[in-house]
Amino acid sequence: MITRIVFVFTMFFNFACQSQRPDTGFLVKNRDFDNKLKSLLSFNVPIIGVEEVSAHLSHYTLLDAREKSEYDVSHIQGAIHTGYDKFDLGILKNIPKDAAIVVYCSVGYRSEKICQKLIKLGYKNVKNLYGSIFEWTNRGLTLYDYNEKPTSKIHTYNKDWSKWVDNQKMTKVW
Repeated sequence: MITRIVFVFTMFFNFACQSQRPDTGFLVKNRDFDNKLKSLLSFNVPIIGVEEVSAHLSHYTLLDAREKSEYDVSHIQGAIHTGYDKFDLGILKNIPKDAAIVVYCSVGYRSEKICQKLIKLGYKNVKNLYGSIFEWTNRGLTLYDYNEKPTSKIHTYNKDWSKWVDNQKMTKVW
């Protein structure tokens, strides 16, 4: 009897703890891009869509988890550069633990990892921008350069990743 109870508990626990892949199709325009994101992300932090963030931009503290060279080419207006390889903890000193934080990178992989770090540091309202800056661009939303001027350039990390930027008005840089 005990063996059966342990088995049932183990099966339930394993099922309950598995990462659930949400239905994300409405969050990005391109189905192939959505499938790519689903294969990259672990979905162990909450996600949020570009439409929600862009509609309420002033409500969020935006953190850009890309490298400085990527951020300088283009970023979302008001975003704070944190980096990824050299994640800058000092940037967090003025951000309250209960602030509504949205982290982004190129597609969401690096930002998901930074979200995990923030949650471990005690930040309570952290979300990963699903599709990140690529989807922001694909939706035709404005990006800003290092001088905070609107730009038509987007850093696509490398040539292979640039295929996920569908906005023909943007110049891809890597």
